[in-house]
Amino acid sequence: MKDQIPFRVHAMLATVVKKPFDQPGWLYEEKYDGYRILAYREDAKVTLLSRNDKDRTAAFSGIADAIRRLPSRTLLLDGEVVAFDKHKVSRFQLLQQGNVEPRYAAFDCLFKDGQDLRAEPLSLRRNALEKAIRSGERIFLSHRLAENGIAAFRIAKERGFEGLVAKDETSPYVEGRSRQWLKVKVHQEEELVIGGYTAPEGARQHFGALLLGGYDHGRLHYVGKVGTGFSHRTLALLARAFKPLVRKVSPFIDPPREHRVIYIAPKLVAQVAFEEWTEDRKLRQPVFLGLRDDKKPEECLLPDMISSPGTGPEA
Repeated sequence: MKDQIPFRVHAMLATVVKKPFDQPGWLYEEKYDGYRILAYREDAKVTLLSRNDKDRTAAFSGIADAIRRLPSRTLLLDGEVVAFDKHKVSRFQLLQQGNVEPRYAAFDCLFKDGQDLRAEPLSLRRNALEKAIRSGERIFLSHRLAENGIAAFRIAKERGFEGLVAKDETSPYVEGRSRQWLKVKVHQEEELVIGGYTAPEGARQHFGALLLGGYDHGRLHYVGKVGTGFSHRTLALLARAFKPLVRKVSPFIDPPREHRVIYIAPKLVAQVAFEEWTEDRKLRQPVFLGLRDDKKPEECLLPDMISSPGTGPEA
């Protein structure tokens, strides 16, 4: 097939750092709170794949149609499917609820009109992206915050964004985790494994709270429970998903001292917002945001596994 992209890729991932920084030759973009999607345009065919290779084309058909209308016959874009609130802040919960029209924030171009761009520097790929994209209702270029990294973080904090992503403009596109892309969080959000739940109390139906954990050297540690952020519909859907996963033995190596606990196989991933991590690696004031089916449970690592020491690209 003439207009076929001869490869498939896994997404380039940013490494978390604890503090904002400013470094010559780096750019600073808004960090979106949505679904990471690689978009393949091959003549009239458009395929939208999640970071774990799930086909999202039907789920985001409007975005696929918008990409199909772009002038390039072959195109591979990297970006994030997002839903914005009234303040133009992306919210994962809005995507889960499905009441807001999703849009595609494109931030990289890996293939265009027969040319493989993965080995080219980010600055060249961004230039190709800007020529390929017609910003509109369904697809737009990712937003750069400021040339100075400290100022960019201040903007992200003032606007209520999830954080920022800093990128080395000389970086090629490398699959997997990289220190040439770094992310700094404004709001604490994390993907964690659901290892069980407590029985409902009072007027609550289905279950009380979710028991959450993260992996450290292949072992699942308990990090706390979350009992807020659920609608009646979400409670019912989760309870239905839990039934085939129920088990007698705790998946945690350090199970909580809770009464009336039901354990489940660690197959489901929850996204939660929270105030902070405590010194003993427990969540403070967590709120449930939604399920993630685009991330494997074993990828949910505890903080010291996902944060590198130091603050900048040379740490």
